[in-house]
Amino acid sequence: MTCAACVNSVEGILKGLPGVKRAVVALATSLGEVEYDPTVISKDDIVNAIEDAGFDGSLVQSSEQDKIILGVAGMFTEIDARVLEAILSNLKGVRQFRLDRISRELEILFDPEVVTSRSLVDGIEGASNGKFKLQVANPYTRMTCKDVDEAAKMFRLFISSLVLSVPVFLIQVVCPHIPLLYSLMLWRCGPFEMGDWLKWALVSVVQFVIGKRFYIAAGRALRNGSTNMDVLVALGTSASYFYSVCALLYGAVTGFWSPTYFETSAMLITFVLLGKYLECLAKGKTSDAIKKLIELAPATALLLVKDKGGRYVGEREIDALLIQPGDTLKVLPGTKVPADGTVVWGSSYVNESMVTGEAIPVSKEVNSLVIGGTINLHGALHIQVTKVGSDTVLHQIINLVETAQMSKAPIQKFADFVASIFVPTVVALSLLTFLCWYAAGAFGAYPDQWLPKNGNHFVFALMFSISVVVIACPCALGLATPTAVMVATGVGANNGVLIKGGDALERAQKVNYVIFDKTGTLTQGKATVTAVKVFTGMDRGYFLKLVASAEASSEHPLGKAIVEYARHFHFFDESSVTNDATNQSKELVISGWLYDVSDFFALPGRGIQCLIDGKIILVGNRKLMTESGIDIPTDVENFVVELEESAKTGILVAYEGNLVGVLGVADPLKREAAIVIEGLGKMGVIPVMVTGDNWRTAQAVAKEVGIKDVRAEVMPAGKADVVRSFQKDGSIVAMVGDGINDSPALAVSDVGMAIGAGTDIAIEAADYVLMRNNLEDVITAIDLSRKTFTRIRLNYVFAMAYNVIAIPIAAGVFFPTLGIMLPPWVAGACMAMSSVSVVCSSLLLRRYRKPRLTAILEIVVE
Repeated sequence: MTCAACVNSVEGILKGLPGVKRAVVALATSLGEVEYDPTVISKDDIVNAIEDAGFDGSLVQSSEQDKIILGVAGMFTEIDARVLEAILSNLKGVRQFRLDRISRELEILFDPEVVTSRSLVDGIEGASNGKFKLQVANPYTRMTCKDVDEAAKMFRLFISSLVLSVPVFLIQVVCPHIPLLYSLMLWRCGPFEMGDWLKWALVSVVQFVIGKRFYIAAGRALRNGSTNMDVLVALGTSASYFYSVCALLYGAVTGFWSPTYFETSAMLITFVLLGKYLECLAKGKTSDAIKKLIELAPATALLLVKDKGGRYVGEREIDALLIQPGDTLKVLPGTKVPADGTVVWGSSYVNESMVTGEAIPVSKEVNSLVIGGTINLHGALHIQVTKVGSDTVLHQIINLVETAQMSKAPIQKFADFVASIFVPTVVALSLLTFLCWYAAGAFGAYPDQWLPKNGNHFVFALMFSISVVVIACPCALGLATPTAVMVATGVGANNGVLIKGGDALERAQKVNYVIFDKTGTLTQGKATVTAVKVFTGMDRGYFLKLVASAEASSEHPLGKAIVEYARHFHFFDESSVTNDATNQSKELVISGWLYDVSDFFALPGRGIQCLIDGKIILVGNRKLMTESGIDIPTDVENFVVELEESAKTGILVAYEGNLVGVLGVADPLKREAAIVIEGLGKMGVIPVMVTGDNWRTAQAVAKEVGIKDVRAEVMPAGKADVVRSFQKDGSIVAMVGDGINDSPALAVSDVGMAIGAGTDIAIEAADYVLMRNNLEDVITAIDLSRKTFTRIRLNYVFAMAYNVIAIPIAAGVFFPTLGIMLPPWVAGACMAMSSVSVVCSSLLLRRYRKPRLTAILEIVVE
């Protein structure tokens, strides 16, 4: 694919296939993503449809779990190949296999219920007594190899064309100044001079052997009812080549020798191939982010082998792509964690910066979660694998970046429209140029001195016409947006900001309001109980035990804080605090000190309700008490108001229909919250806070961080309504949240930003995922989108300005007054460089650095 017109053509073909539900094609990556019904159409049918249209297509990867591609080492002869086929034929669970003897690649279709990929590899290696060594082919590595191969192929074509074109150029320009060589070139051999024979032979190879790809690509484009850059190159070079051939034949017949322009055709193809090669290199740089993410995953892992009794009896090195859930792996100091899992033995510090962007190493103990691709710094760890393949955090990040690079920003529609009319318009302008210059010459509108030596009006007009065809470049327009989006998503991933698509990137740069959830977003989400008051004769310890039993099943941060506080009170054991919330819950249940709970209900925006020993206990806010018909005495109300005015949340507890006590819970603000809010204000974005908490607590927190617009006592569904209320006047609204109750608002907002430490549901609903639990990344996300779209606009301005200025120059508009004339080969060189310069412009985004808050706030650091 060369330009946006090719993309539209391929997308149209794919969407027209029966059984295809969705098809997206990306120009910058040359990748397509197709969602289809396998009962209606197969993968091979899709690839064949692409190839029937004249494009090269191959399957890169599929979501199917029953296929594995292996590289085979140790296969040297035909006998070895037959032995391998015999082994495969006898293995249980193998449905089908295909062995490529040249590339030594083995593709196996197997039944995952009968055999796993690891046992398949072990079975083949075991049956061959170790003769064959198999390595799982990583689909991403295969894609990278294809990119390298494409660049290498372009380089070979360019060098071949250059080697053949330089002699043509020398014969035309240099030889006339060297008498001996010139006399040799003038030696007549048959109907033509030796120089003409040489030029014709050399250029024919360039035109039809090296330049064959342009004819093939132009032919398939025309066959599909579209036009692209290849059509322009084929037209321009063919016009120059066939005119030169006709001029030679005409001279041989009539004796009137017109000048030939073989060097124009050869140099044109050479410069276009140079442009294509540089473009391949530059486009390869734009996908560096994905390559770096892929390289994070280690190639091998140390598997701890167990006997039947479950004891560890040894270890073996396996391919990291053969790891299975439930495996226990050994991670040595200084090595990478091979997969997502849980620590079952050992303690260490792990550097997670490459995945989360968080620079400080994280302590890992037994039951701590570890992420694949991170680096174990100090002690050895044994981890039990919980997620492999597409379920791992690293793979999901790669998928997010890939999906973003596949998606089209709305601004791309402009390029698609221009691409659809560009080539026909240029061809029409070229014909008009030819007719105008030819007619002007025929009517004597310009002097004959302007004509080339031995030339005529036809040749003079033809050269202008060819220059117009070859200087015009639709590629620069087509690459302006996707290359910038590719680089931006990669830069974002490196900075811990995952962007889900070009449309999200485009909306984020126009954000007017940023709505923040309070708990876990503006605050640390690590609530602590600061006050407990019992208003009846109930024992304080019994009160805390009741509340903790009720809250043990709650996922809310405030509930977890209450349980932890009650546990400390019950055991008088400050040292037993654990950082892992999941582990807390497990330990509490195991310890057996809590009461049995039944009929537990979480009531969003109000609290919880459950039964303990058949008696109802309610833990929540005023709304829950009022709805349940429980009176709140004046002294209780005063105590709650006092808590709320000091930015604490008052939690009321009712047991057997009576209000028995109140807990005061404080959730400290994130240290960067106030400065980020001020920074957004300086960027022209209005911050808003929305919370389910009461008005007094919400206003106290808002005052502390500097937010003026507050919406309190809002139910989870109501948060989405708050977002809609801001959108009514056409404003672009971003929502920043971390919990399940934020998902509706994240989905409704124009730009949903999920704090990475939040839940999977929140991340699923968001457009941006902030991997670090740091609000500064909100500013980074908005700033990166603004910088990206500034770059995209610059790319469009350059691409449009290039064509608007270059086409009139090539058409000879300034020739009568300024004497400026572009030979066709110079026009071709300009065209080749225009698309390269747009890609290089996008690559400048790789130099992006996060904005410093001191710079945004105009703080002078002494």
